[in-house]
Amino acid sequence: MNDKNARPELPHPRAQDLRGRQSVRATFRLSSQAIKAISIVAAQWGIKQKSLFDHLIDDLDTLSIIAQEVKSFEFQERQRVQKTFVLNRQTLHCLDQTSQQYQAPRDALVEVSIQRLYPIIMEERQKQHQRKKMLAKTEQYLEEGQRLLHTMSRQLDEDDPLIREFETAMTALETLQANMVAVVRRGEAIEAFFK
Repeated sequence: MNDKNARPELPHPRAQDLRGRQSVRATFRLSSQAIKAISIVAAQWGIKQKSLFDHLIDDLDTLSIIAQEVKSFEFQERQRVQKTFVLNRQTLHCLDQTSQQYQAPRDALVEVSIQRLYPIIMEERQKQHQRKKMLAKTEQYLEEGQRLLHTMSRQLDEDDPLIREFETAMTALETLQANMVAVVRRGEAIEAFFK
C-alpha cells in the first residue's frame, strides 16, 4: 500500500561533509592592505571574516586561475605581516591542494584572492563620498525642521495637535539622522583604505 502522506526519506549528512565544515585556524603572511581589506569588507557588510575568507578561497576553479596568475606575481616576504584566520577545514584543503598542484605559495594565493575585494572597496568608497554629501543635506533638513518647530511653538499653544504631530516627526527624524551618522562612520575605514 502506497501512503501519499508518508514523509519522503531525507538524506543523511555525511561525516566527511561535516568534518569539512569544522573551523580551523591557519596563519598566513599577507600585506597589511590585504588584512585591512578583509576587516573592512567584513565590518561594512556585517559578514564574519571566516565566511568572507571561505567565500574567497573555497572555489577550486577560481583558485586554479589565481594559482596560474601567482607565477607572475611578485611576492616579497619582507612586506608581509603574519596573521591567523579562522576558516573551515574544506577551505584550507582547497588552498593546500591548489598550492601543491600549481607549486604556488599558499600566502600568495590568499593575497591575490583577497585582492579580488579591492574593486568592491573602490565602489563602496565612491558611495561613501555620496553618503557624506547626503548626510550633510539631511543635517540641514533637520536644522530647518527644528527652526520650524520653534516657530510653531511661539505661534501656537504648546498642546496644539499640530505641534505634537510635528514633534513626533522630528523625533523620528533625529533617530534616523543618528542611524545615518553611524552608517557614515562605519564607512570611514573605506575612505582611508587606498591612501
